[in-house]
Amino acid sequence: MIPLWTAAELRDATGGECGDAVNPTGISIDTRSIAPGDLFVALRDQRDGHDFVEGAFARGAFAMVDRDIPGPVLRVADTLAGLTALGAAGRARMGGRVIAVTGSVGKTTTKEMLKRACAALGPTHASAASHNNQWGVPLTLARMPRGTDWAAIEIGMNHRHEIAPLARLTRAHVVIVTAIGTAHIGHLGSQEAIADEKADIAAGIEPGGIAVLPQDSAFFARMAETARRHGAQVLGFGESPEASARMLAWRGSAASSEAEFELSGRHVMVRLDQPGKHMAMNALAALAAIQAAGGDTGLAAAALSGFGAGAGRGEMRRIATPDHGTALLLDESYNASDSAIRAALAVLAAQKATRRIAVLGDMRELGDFGPDLHRALAPDVARAADLVFTCGPLMAHLHEALPARRQGVHTEDAASLAPIVAAALRDGDAVLVKGSLGMRMASIIRALTGPGSMGKD
Repeated sequence: MIPLWTAAELRDATGGECGDAVNPTGISIDTRSIAPGDLFVALRDQRDGHDFVEGAFARGAFAMVDRDIPGPVLRVADTLAGLTALGAAGRARMGGRVIAVTGSVGKTTTKEMLKRACAALGPTHASAASHNNQWGVPLTLARMPRGTDWAAIEIGMNHRHEIAPLARLTRAHVVIVTAIGTAHIGHLGSQEAIADEKADIAAGIEPGGIAVLPQDSAFFARMAETARRHGAQVLGFGESPEASARMLAWRGSAASSEAEFELSGRHVMVRLDQPGKHMAMNALAALAAIQAAGGDTGLAAAALSGFGAGAGRGEMRRIATPDHGTALLLDESYNASDSAIRAALAVLAAQKATRRIAVLGDMRELGDFGPDLHRALAPDVARAADLVFTCGPLMAHLHEALPARRQGVHTEDAASLAPIVAAALRDGDAVLVKGSLGMRMASIIRALTGPGSMGKD
């Protein structure tokens, strides 16, 4: 197998020391999923990765370390800095087109759309899962295979001034901001600050690069000014007549949606195996970026047709109910913000069901804005759902604001709520599960999709 990195390349990229036999075929930060021939990077997080180096060796892997450990190692001064340097080298040797994406909501879905659409144009590499932070971005770049023509890199943040360094490392030709919401407003203090931070994805733009921004956002002009200051050209996408990439029409059903786009004068149709106008808007952003990067939008749109969301991000499946019937599960358990919850509620409302049930966990990192943002969901939740289960101290504010006829059970955590929801389901129900990652809403999904699960819808 051709190595991803030769020993000489590792030494040149990181300034580290290794023997000539260290020629990894992959990069890993987790020994639980490591493969023979991988380079295990011993990062320090909740645990010190150096504690797992022996386990990596036992699996036939090499290791990047910053302390003296005998074995097939790449010895560097600091492992995170070493990984970042290797990511920079991965980007430097890539001669294709790079598209970077961020946003308060929709960034992972848009990245997955880019991955699928770009694969029709040439060898494509993309961030795994939501690897979008200070180690996820360099890890993605370091894993980029030789000969990659297209790369889709997701960039996230929790605090101000985190995106710009990752953007400079990524050096994208085109950047996307999907939307501006309230996620992380507790750390940044205002949506204006969130918009400024997201627009900093243009900080590392390549000469002549383009920033694809949401034209319909109240913060479009603000983000456009920031992007231009970083040297990017600006292209707007949305429903506004002023948008260069425009959604002309959208038709949605309970299980799919179809949209007509105009991309710089070219009309394109896309059908998604996923309901929700927000999904079509993500597709518009992806296709606009591909066109901006010089790709064939016809091929990309054809490849994108049929796209469906993954587990935790809108996946729909049939599940068994205690009364020996079936219900429809809308799995939105991975994360949550107020705009994302409202989009998911619109999908729930479109379902033909005996009862529409919402199971909602706290939205995190909202600071002092948290109680009001949770209470403000009440009208939308009451319109979309017949019955609402909630968990977490912040969702208690929503629970109290709901009409009594909509109130289900409120608990302090998802684990306590899971068996209650599982026991309450009936044949013909549609149930939405959504909450921030830290709420562990996946425990509710596991309770609902046990041995009796029927699979994808």
